[in-house]
Amino acid sequence: MKISIGNDHAGPDYKKAIVEMLQAKGHEVTNYGTDSAESVDYPDFGRPVATDVSEGKADFGIIICGSGNGISMTANKQSKVRAALCWMKEIAVLARQHNDANIISIPARFTSIPQAVEMVEAFLNTGFEGGRHQNRVDKISC
Repeated sequence: MKISIGNDHAGPDYKKAIVEMLQAKGHEVTNYGTDSAESVDYPDFGRPVATDVSEGKADFGIIICGSGNGISMTANKQSKVRAALCWMKEIAVLARQHNDANIISIPARFTSIPQAVEMVEAFLNTGFEGGRHQNRVDKISC
């Protein structure tokens, strides 16, 4: 799979652990995130991930900021993007099963690195159920 990842200053350590796991599983990763804890603006790192997903250059995206909210709001401005804020594995699974989410947004200040890695694995390994959920997903786009 092709996966794009982006993060602000709250997520360099999270990104590193996630990228290591993804590469170990043979995924191709495009990294838009910062590697520094120096303050940066999350839209600068979330927008390229959303663009990759929107344009089909990436199968999925991973975005990380302190709360996961701002970077998710940024990503969801792109057409064809359904970024889901996830703080536990079960939410990540439901975001894929019921909402066909294609970007996972991780709140670094409210999850641990092992939790984040587990959520990403669950997100990528879960399919969309379709059926009754498809009609709802079809209504999401503006």
